[in-house]
Amino acid sequence: MKQFFSLVLSVIFGLQAVQAQEVMTLHDCMVCAVENSAKMKLRREEVSDARVARREAIFRVFAPSVSASSYANANFGRTVDPETNTYKSLTSFNNGYSAGGDVTLFNGFTAVNNMRIAKTALKMGLSKEQQTEDEICLATMEAYCNVLYCTEMLEVCELFVQTARENFELASRQNELGQKSRADVVESEAELADREYELVAMRARLEDATLTLKDVMLWPIEKPLPVDTSMTDKDADLLTDRLVTAEEVTEQAKYSLPQVSIAAYRKEMALREWRTAKWSLLPSLSLSGGWSTSYYTYDGVRTPSFSSQFKGNRGEYVQLNLSIPIFARWSRRSQVAHKKIAYRQATIEYEQTLRDVESEVARALQEKESAQAAYFQARKRSSVHEEAFRLNRSKLTRGLISPIEFRTASNTYLKAEAERLDAVLKYYLKRCVVDYYRGISYLNQK
Repeated sequence: MKQFFSLVLSVIFGLQAVQAQEVMTLHDCMVCAVENSAKMKLRREEVSDARVARREAIFRVFAPSVSASSYANANFGRTVDPETNTYKSLTSFNNGYSAGGDVTLFNGFTAVNNMRIAKTALKMGLSKEQQTEDEICLATMEAYCNVLYCTEMLEVCELFVQTARENFELASRQNELGQKSRADVVESEAELADREYELVAMRARLEDATLTLKDVMLWPIEKPLPVDTSMTDKDADLLTDRLVTAEEVTEQAKYSLPQVSIAAYRKEMALREWRTAKWSLLPSLSLSGGWSTSYYTYDGVRTPSFSSQFKGNRGEYVQLNLSIPIFARWSRRSQVAHKKIAYRQATIEYEQTLRDVESEVARALQEKESAQAAYFQARKRSSVHEEAFRLNRSKLTRGLISPIEFRTASNTYLKAEAERLDAVLKYYLKRCVVDYYRGISYLNQK
């Protein structure tokens, strides 16, 4: 019996644990969105391609080029005797083997620069992957906050509907007892209809926000998506937020933001391509060598054996090649000029990126401070109007105020609560953006 009860309890607690795991936090939603995103998959393929290009560039620097070949042909007409170098009209068979290789000794450091360019391209691909991940996380955060806002407002609307229904039922009973007029009942019924309409509209808005979040996460449309709503209750985090200066955040952003790294890598690649174009004007030197042998036979003619011909017809060579560029219709000079212009453009873009980061950081800090101040004021305002709403509801049940006065108080509280929710979620987003500029990725933020 004890084992049976323990089994039942384990099943119950196991189901509760599964249900608890089904609630998606913001971090869970961001991880799901990043893993399912087609953009992230494309970025990862681009990084894999950059790794292949880097490996290829490394082999071009350090590894020689080696090839081997073989041929066999049968001739049924006139052919040249490889032994006497005269024509014969006999059926013959020729077979040859060769192997060779070459290595570049000097080509104006082109191969070395290509290796460094490929390495920089790989780093830039990783930065682009991080940039795409950050964009997906930010879009997920915005969609998630919209779902939280609609969820919390839906609960508020349900409270107002319940209150309006209770007031309507009370007004109907008081009308039957002669304590209130028919006009008061109609006014209460109109209040209930308005609150029910607001509830339906907010429920539709929540469904739309949930669909948007599912679309960002590539979540199955038909599958429920329960989210964790405890984030709107973290007032302590808002009060203990650390103050930072614009100079501090800007310096951190210049070393951590993917867009800054991408601009820096583009500048570095443009500089190396410019140097490669200049060094292409220098001579190139390469070393090559090879080995070959052959075998032949004629119908009706006795020829040496395959092994003796394989050894006797063997030949080797070693060759040193020097190529000096003299004139190519000014194409090399034009290439150098193009690469120099590209480097200047990349430098300007990098400097503009740094200026953009400075302005973005200043704007983000300002928006964060404004959102924080707005939240504290909205929270205070919501608390006051909530107390006024409760007092007016008590007065309405005792007949001390009219339904019109109660509706005014209800609308004021509803608006104040909506502004409080909007302010807390907006401040949370602005604070996450500032932390992102400080070098903390969205996935690593708490």
